Amino acid sequence: MAHSELNAAQVADWRMQTFELYAAVRSIAETDAAAAHRHWVRQRNELFRSHPASALSAQAKAAFTGLPVGGYDPDYRFQLEVLEHGAGESRTVQTGTDGEVHFERLGTVAAEGLGTLGLWRHCGYGGGVFLPFRDDSSGLLGGSYGAGRYLLDTIKGAHLGAAGSTWVIDFNFAYNPSCAYNETWACPLPGPENRLTSLIPVGELYAPELAAASGTG
Repeated sequence: MAHSELNAAQVADWRMQTFELYAAVRSIAETDAAAAHRHWVRQRNELFRSHPASALSAQAKAAFTGLPVGGYDPDYRFQLEVLEHGAGESRTVQTGTDGEVHFERLGTVAAEGLGTLGLWRHCGYGGGVFLPFRDDSSGLLGGSYGAGRYLLDTIKGAHLGAAGSTWVIDFNFAYNPSCAYNETWACPLPGPENRLTSLIPVGELYAPELAAASGTG
């Protein structure tokens, strides 16, 4: 959800570049998921470093050396069928910039050894599939953002592929919402159905120094 100082063209360009990034990631991952992950890390670092719609402030960009991301581990990559459990439930999330945002639950995905997560549809304009989560690393020193991370947000093009009701869910590509780095952004966060009791050490972790430099944390 957009920072008040950004214009529509800057936000649109960020989203278009994100769509292009994930299209490239899906293509590379067909033969080498680890190489796709390296590409994702490099390109996201460049976006955060240089793009006007980055959640980082000018001060944070000046000191930026890269987002903290765990090394790729193929054990955290899954192809998961959407189960009917919980389908049809609704959730309303209050955000600071967009007011009330409504979600409808499409069902549940179950990652072996990790737990289950609710899969949601954004009920606003454009729709979209949304999969946030929180795990036992959330809020720990050296762990992930305390409020949780995102796995899928198809409104922004952030997904790794789907066939019918089966989705690629790869925790190595988990990323922080913009509000992790700048409190002037407002982001929907995981509810109780999207909290894992496992510790997920992969994906984007948390850098409190970046948040502090951007006026958060």
